[in-house]
Amino acid sequence: MQNIDFSELCLHGKAYSGLTAEDEALLLVEGPRLIPHLQAVTDQFYHDLQQIPAAAPFLEGRLDALKTTHKAWLEKVVTGPYDAEFAAHMHKVGDVHVKVKLPVEFMASGIGFINRHLIPILAELYAGDTAKLARMIRAVSAATGFCLIIMQESYQSSLLAEELDHFLAISGISRTLFNNLAAAYKGVRPVAKTA
Repeated sequence: MQNIDFSELCLHGKAYSGLTAEDEALLLVEGPRLIPHLQAVTDQFYHDLQQIPAAAPFLEGRLDALKTTHKAWLEKVVTGPYDAEFAAHMHKVGDVHVKVKLPVEFMASGIGFINRHLIPILAELYAGDTAKLARMIRAVSAATGFCLIIMQESYQSSLLAEELDHFLAISGISRTLFNNLAAAYKGVRPVAKTA
């Protein structure tokens, strides 16, 4: 298993999702207001998934347990804090999806379903304050995008691990030798070619 710098992954996820310090601060304060609405979002999320025939094998006989886990995950998504520990947790969620062989496109569509059901709730909660509504929509969208980027990193890591395993099997190089060569290579500076 590769070592992951979750602080670095956290910064990467924030940069690509647009999750700003202002968004984080807003969600830390306002996120708890969303918690009473998250069961409805979860129920609607799984209703949407049940409309996709390819999702059926991933839901069969597990719907109640999945809803419980999803609601707890969603609470973390809207309340943070959005730090290295959060990134590690989101990466682990991605790993679980990789292990059950959930197609990666389900992750992206899932975030779309969540936002589709959260945004109308935001519209109700902040109907009297359109400036705060706009900030909350931006913050929630950035937070869910941040989670998606980190969870999808699990898929990328898994793919790289599979490719490495395939290379090692073909080449006959042991994992230990490969790791030693990789570690030695990191310490070597490229030599400039002379004309």
